Amino acid sequence: MNAVLESIKTRRSIRKYKPDMVEQEKINQIVDVGLCAASGMNQQEVKIIVVTNKDLRDRLSAEKAKFDGLYDGADPFYGAPVVLVVVADKGFVDYVYDGSLVMGNLMLAAHALGVGSCWICRAKETFQKPEYQEILKSLGITGNWEGIGYCILGYPNGDVPNIPRKANRVYYID
Repeated sequence: MNAVLESIKTRRSIRKYKPDMVEQEKINQIVDVGLCAASGMNQQEVKIIVVTNKDLRDRLSAEKAKFDGLYDGADPFYGAPVVLVVVADKGFVDYVYDGSLVMGNLMLAAHALGVGSCWICRAKETFQKPEYQEILKSLGITGNWEGIGYCILGYPNGDVPNIPRKANRVYYID
C-alpha cells in the first residue's frame, strides 16, 4: 500500500504520553504540514500557537478540565508536553472547516514522524475568555479569532491502540 495511505489508516489518538519533549525540528515539520492544509478559496486564515511552556500548557489543561467538570488536578492533555492551539479568523465563512483541516494535517504529520497526537476540544471556550484573548493579542493576533482545537503532541507511553474501524458507514447511489 502507498506509504501516505498506510499512514492515514494507522494513525490513532494517543491518550498517554511520556514526559519527553518533542524535538523542535519535528514540531516545526508538523506545524509546516499543518499549514499546508486546504482552505476555502485559499484564504489561509488559520494560525497555530505552539505551546511548550509548561506553565501555560498546565493552565490550558486546567481550563479544559474545568469545562468538562473533571476533578481538580486531572490532565485532559494526558501528559503530552506540547500543545498546538489552532485558531481561525471568524471573518471567513469556512473558518471552522479550514481549522479542522489544519488539525487533521497536524495529526497525520505527527504520526508520520513517530510522534503521538490527539485532538482535544474546548479551545473555543477557553479562547473566548479575556485572559486568553490577551495571550492572542500579546502574539500580535488581533481581530475575531476562535479556538478550533488543541492538537497535543508527545511520545506515546505504551502501545498504540489498534482500534478497528466500524463497518457499514459508506453508501453508494449509482
